[in-house]
Amino acid sequence: MRILVICQYYYPEPFKVHDVCEALVEKGHEVDVVTSFPNYPMGEIYDGYKGSEHKDEIINGVNVHRVFTVGRRSGFVRRIANYYAYSLAASHYISKLRRDYDVVFVYQLSPVLMAKAGLKYKNKHGKKLLLYCLDLWPDSLTLGGIKKGSFIYNYYKKVSQKIYNGADKILVSSNMFKKYHDEMFGINGEKIDYLPQYAEDVFCVKKQKEEDTLKITFAGNIGTTQSIETILYAAQKLKGENIGFHFYGDGSGLASLTDIAENHLKLDNVTFHGRIPLEEVPEKYAESDALIVTLSDNPVLSMSFPGKIQTYMAAGKPIIAAVNGEAAQIIKDARCGFCTDAENVDGLVECIRHFSAADKAALGENARKYYEDNFQKDDFIDKLISELEKLT
Repeated sequence: MRILVICQYYYPEPFKVHDVCEALVEKGHEVDVVTSFPNYPMGEIYDGYKGSEHKDEIINGVNVHRVFTVGRRSGFVRRIANYYAYSLAASHYISKLRRDYDVVFVYQLSPVLMAKAGLKYKNKHGKKLLLYCLDLWPDSLTLGGIKKGSFIYNYYKKVSQKIYNGADKILVSSNMFKKYHDEMFGINGEKIDYLPQYAEDVFCVKKQKEEDTLKITFAGNIGTTQSIETILYAAQKLKGENIGFHFYGDGSGLASLTDIAENHLKLDNVTFHGRIPLEEVPEKYAESDALIVTLSDNPVLSMSFPGKIQTYMAAGKPIIAAVNGEAAQIIKDARCGFCTDAENVDGLVECIRHFSAADKAALGENARKYYEDNFQKDDFIDKLISELEKLT
């Protein structure tokens, strides 16, 4: 198949879409990606990509075409500018695209507006479109303070309805997303199906931990929705208990959270290491006793299933969590750790104390087994290819 992929983010940004595209190429398909210049999460264009550098490049067999963008920074106006810059630039690029593709694949993160370019190609050339939904619109706007029922919310509800209904097939990364699409847009039945994310094989690293201190690690974006404050206040209550918390990653909340840890809470058991290359993350996992995930107490986040949990499970490590909904249920089903409600500091403290006395090896084995039974990369790619082929 000749596949046109639409996604606002792509390598070297930290999203799995590049791994999916490379896997499609390995299976013998031709893949062209229309994306923007990398700037996530801090909103600064990466070194080596400023100006017109690497506007068109081939990355591991994938043809990557980058269009104009406005850096993704904090603030509603700047964020909206970022959303529309890609949507308009990608649609303009698509309007001049002469190559014939068999199918369009939209890897839909936030915002849903990124799908517009894919719909433009679909409608102009009479092709089918598969949308992989990893973020719910318009309700994701509520995470940024937009109220349900407001003019902005209602406007993007109409935009989202048009986009989701314009897709020929929708795959969702969380089972709870199916109920959302049914209730919000009347999308159900054969048009929508569940396809959970996977973890890249790079995370399957085994290494003997050497330190005596109980090491708990968080890796990923450090923003407002991750509720890192919950971990910091739990760390405050666990001072003197030979437990260390380590954070790898960056994001819009890194500076303020570092200030809270160092200057307000005076935490000597918390270390922010900043962003590290993906290739180094598995070793940090392997050196840890447990991996931690927290989310804000929000209905949208309760329906989501963070991709980091698959990487945690692939590493065969116990999971400590303060989350609701889909993520909490899967951790409990897997019997791979301890979980409390989102933003529950005291509950998280108790989870950590229970974990310190638990059979850590058994929890890690349960995590790895659940991953192998439910989140294998080969199963993901095979189902994706099958759904794409049906549309051709």
